[in-house]
This record gives sequence, structure tokens and C-alpha cells, in this order.
Amino acid sequence: MPADETPRTPPTLGAEGRILEGIVTTLNADGSVNVSPMGPIVDDSLDRLWLRPFQTSTTYRNLKRTGRGVFHVTDEVELLAQAAVGQPASLPRFTATPAGDALILADACRWYAFDIESLDDAEERTSIVAKVTDRGTLREFLGFNRAQHAVLEAAILATRVHLTGAAVVLAEYDRLQIAVDKTGAAAEHRALAFLRSHVSRAGEQAGQQQ
Repeated sequence: MPADETPRTPPTLGAEGRILEGIVTTLNADGSVNVSPMGPIVDDSLDRLWLRPFQTSTTYRNLKRTGRGVFHVTDEVELLAQAAVGQPASLPRFTATPAGDALILADACRWYAFDIESLDDAEERTSIVAKVTDRGTLREFLGFNRAQHAVLEAAILATRVHLTGAAVVLAEYDRLQIAVDKTGAAAEHRALAFLRSHVSRAGEQAGQQQ
């Protein structure tokens, strides 16, 4: 960033800014693709993304090394659930952008290729300003569904199990299960069952270490 340029600040949450949950893909050093859920702060223009990955994450290391990535908006909740707790068992399909300079999730709804404008890693949680350089729409977003939102919340809770303990997360899953049972399709049921199994295993491992 030029020395005379004032660092950009994110739009204010609750005013013009919001957190938009999605998936960020970056390139690993060996050329493979890393898939990670992330919720950048955005405004309505989506011209820039304010990303906040932890320095322990692969996404942070890849962004610092390459300076670029792709943010995807998707309603594919199974992919979100699997990526939240590790790389998916089988990587999704990728396709090239029209310019041919980046790989995007083939089944995403929308994608936003970005370059890093500034990266501040003075603290454990990095502050990254990314400028959107290209964007596109692959298919329509299915629409709002309570079960999909429940799985998204469940995925976020799964990433915090080491802080809250498995019992707290599983109790929340019982509440979220109601929305999935009432409004979900098979994908949402599979996704929540996958996360429940992951959190249960984490709880058992924590108990064995005590």
C-alpha cells in the first residue's frame, strides 16, 4: 500500500456493513486448492472484502504468500459444514474464471476474485483489506431456508468446540435440529449429522486427555 494512502477501515457493522458468510479458496504452495469458510465484512457494493483469518490458518498463510484468492457465495451447506472442521473428504469441482487466472468453485452461486491491498498481522487475528478484481454468477441462489441457516450456525459452533466444550455445542445442536427437521432437505440433515459426529468425537478426545 502506498505510504501516502490512508488505510481503509471496514464498513460499520449494523450500519452500512454486514458479515457475509461464504467460502474462500486459496492456492497452497504445491498448487492444490485450500477451501475454507469465511465471513468477510462487506458493504452493498462488494467492491472490497475485509477478511480476518487467524495466523494459524492455511488461508492466512496462502494469502500472505500469494496476495490473492476467491470468495464464493454458496447455498451448498454440506461443503460449508465439511470445510468448517477441515478440508472436505473429496474436494469439490473447480473451473477457471473467464479470464483464466483463477480457479472457482464450479457449483457456487457467485464468486469474487480479489487481490490483497493491505495485510496487518500485528495481532493473532489478521486484518486484511482485499479489492475485488473480477466477479461472476454461476447459478441462482436457491433462497432463504431455516435449515440452511441452522447448519451454518452449527458449523460456526463446531469451530469453537475447543473453547466451549462439546456438551454446550451439542445442546445447541438439539435446538438447531428442530429447524432442520421442519424445513430441511436431505443435504441439511446430512450436514448437521456430520457436524454432530465431529463434535461428539472432539468431546470424547477431550475427555480422554483429562
